[in-house]
Amino acid sequence: MVLTPVVSDILQKTFLGNTVEAYSIALLNIAVGVAIAHLLKRIILRRLKRWAKRTTNTLDDQLVHLIERPTLWLLYLGSVYISLQNLTLYPTVAQLLTVVSVIFATLLLLQLVGSVAEYGLRIYGFIHRDQPNMRQSLNALIPAVRVVLWAIGIVFVLDNLGFDISAVVTGLGISGVALALASQGILQDLFSYFSILLDRPFEIGDFILIGEMMGTVEHIGIKTTRLRSLDGEQLILANTDLTASRIQNFQRMDQRRIQFNLGVTYETSVTQLEQIPETIRHIIDEIPQATFDRAHFASFGDFSLNYEVVYLVETNDYTVYRNIQQRINLAIKQQFDQAGIEFAYPTEVLYLNQPDLLAKKGES
Repeated sequence: MVLTPVVSDILQKTFLGNTVEAYSIALLNIAVGVAIAHLLKRIILRRLKRWAKRTTNTLDDQLVHLIERPTLWLLYLGSVYISLQNLTLYPTVAQLLTVVSVIFATLLLLQLVGSVAEYGLRIYGFIHRDQPNMRQSLNALIPAVRVVLWAIGIVFVLDNLGFDISAVVTGLGISGVALALASQGILQDLFSYFSILLDRPFEIGDFILIGEMMGTVEHIGIKTTRLRSLDGEQLILANTDLTASRIQNFQRMDQRRIQFNLGVTYETSVTQLEQIPETIRHIIDEIPQATFDRAHFASFGDFSLNYEVVYLVETNDYTVYRNIQQRINLAIKQQFDQAGIEFAYPTEVLYLNQPDLLAKKGES
């Protein structure tokens, strides 16, 4: 295209170290970049939105919404930055442009990567939606992922701005050691918290036993975990104590093995002693969710003949177990009363010296 002398003269005029032609090319590049961004939005993002609307869950719609803004703004920023690189800028202006571009690009990338990571965690939770406590674990991991991403982003920005990262890391290391020594207990509980979330030895709603304390897990916090005991009070335990202890998780039992003992008097006949295991087996077999294992005449006690009984409860519900044990106890008492079998209780036989007998022995 042939330009008139007047237009050519205008394009060759210089302002702030650049010709009008250079400014025009930069503006044209910016306009082309914005147009390409809108074209991609129209073609790709709209198709993604239509695809997301056809799915039954809302996670796809959230993903499209989360990546739309940072992606477009990254395209806008890239267009402006690349276009302005063709201009001759003052060193201060060029440096300022680089700093602003790096900061904004990092923020947008953090938002984009964080959104994708959060979406991945949500998808994982959706796949394992049959586990009711998975949502809480994921909600606790999302802030940790954001902290890690922000830490990486800050290091990236400092490195691109010309800071000596090794010196910064060394300084942070020394400060971190001092801080770690000052807050050792808190950090241990924090690491134990993530260990509980990732390894999942127990979840909210599980009934657990730690040493002499037992209860239902109500809350898993950053520093402490709270249990509700059978008596109703709240037990607050440090996460470090939990990860360092042996934990019995009754919620994950498929069946509960029960052993109990009973004793009958020495006056019980051999025939009655032989009938007791069969009587107990018959009682347990008639109770739903209870499976008889064994019953044996185990030992001779100081005042009783001792039996050992073992049976299985086909559930991990503690209340169901206690109800079954109560039914067994009542049925045993009823059967023993009908058979004339007496339960033993601590007894002591005293032999008393008779005065008349002692007197007769003295006369003789």
